[in-house]
Amino acid sequence: MSSGFSVPVIQITSRDNPLIKELRKLSQDSTAYRKQQRVWLEGDHLCRAALARGFKPVMAVFSASFWPLAPVEWTQVAIKNIVIPDALLPEISGLESPARMGFVLDLPAAPAWLPGAASVILDRVQDAGNVGSILRSAAAFGFRQIIALKGTAALWSPKVLRAGMGAHFSLQLVEGVEPAALAALTIPIVVTSSHHGSFLHQQPLPMPCAWAMGHEGQGVSDDLMARASLSVRIDQPGGEESLNVAAAAAICLHASALSQTVKP
Repeated sequence: MSSGFSVPVIQITSRDNPLIKELRKLSQDSTAYRKQQRVWLEGDHLCRAALARGFKPVMAVFSASFWPLAPVEWTQVAIKNIVIPDALLPEISGLESPARMGFVLDLPAAPAWLPGAASVILDRVQDAGNVGSILRSAAAFGFRQIIALKGTAALWSPKVLRAGMGAHFSLQLVEGVEPAALAALTIPIVVTSSHHGSFLHQQPLPMPCAWAMGHEGQGVSDDLMARASLSVRIDQPGGEESLNVAAAAAICLHASALSQTVKP
C-alpha cells in the first residue's frame, strides 16, 4: 500500500488477484452484480453521472499510466484506490478500447414502489441496448420509475449501464416484478400496439401514467394489455410495420412530457 494519500492506494499486478477476478465477472457477466451486490462503472462519463447524483464509490480503479494524471476529484472520492497495469485493462473491461478508470459501487438497495409516479413498465424487453436507451429516454422526459417485469434484461448489467449513459442514477429501478404486482399502481397503464388503438398524436394522454413497452418480437403480453386503460399506436407514414421498442418508447414518453407543457 502506498503512502502520502488521504485515500489508500493499492497496487495490483497479477491477473489472478481475487479483485481482478471479481471485476472481470462484473464487467462481463450480466447478472454478476446480483451475487456480488456491486456494480462496475467503466469510464469517466458513467463515473461522473454517479457522483453528480450523490453516489459514493467503494473503490476507484486506475490504469498505471493514467494514475499519475488522474484529477483529484477521481483520486479522493472513493474509499480506496486500485492501480493496475495497463495490460490488465482488457481483463476488466467490456469495451473494445478499455477505459483508463472506473468505479465500483455498492448495488443500490431495491427501492420501495412509488404507486403514483410516472413510470415505464418493461415487459420482457430483452436487448440490453434497448433497455438502456429506454432508461435514458425515461430520465430525459421526466419519468421517475422503471418497473422491469420478469424476463427483462438485467437493469444493472454492464451493457444496460453503458446504454443508459447515467440515467440509472436518477431513476427508481424495480426488477423482477410479476405482472400481478402492477395492481399496486394508482396511475393508468398505457400500452402501444402496431395495429390497435388511437393514433398517439390524436389521443389525449394521461399524466402521470405508466407506459408499457413490450418484448421486441412479441410485444406487450395479453395480461398487460388487459390491465391497460389506454392503447395507442404510432402513425408511420413511411409504411413500416413497426418501430424498434426503444424508438417507440422515446416517441411515446416525449409525447407525454409535451402534453404537460403544450395545452390546446
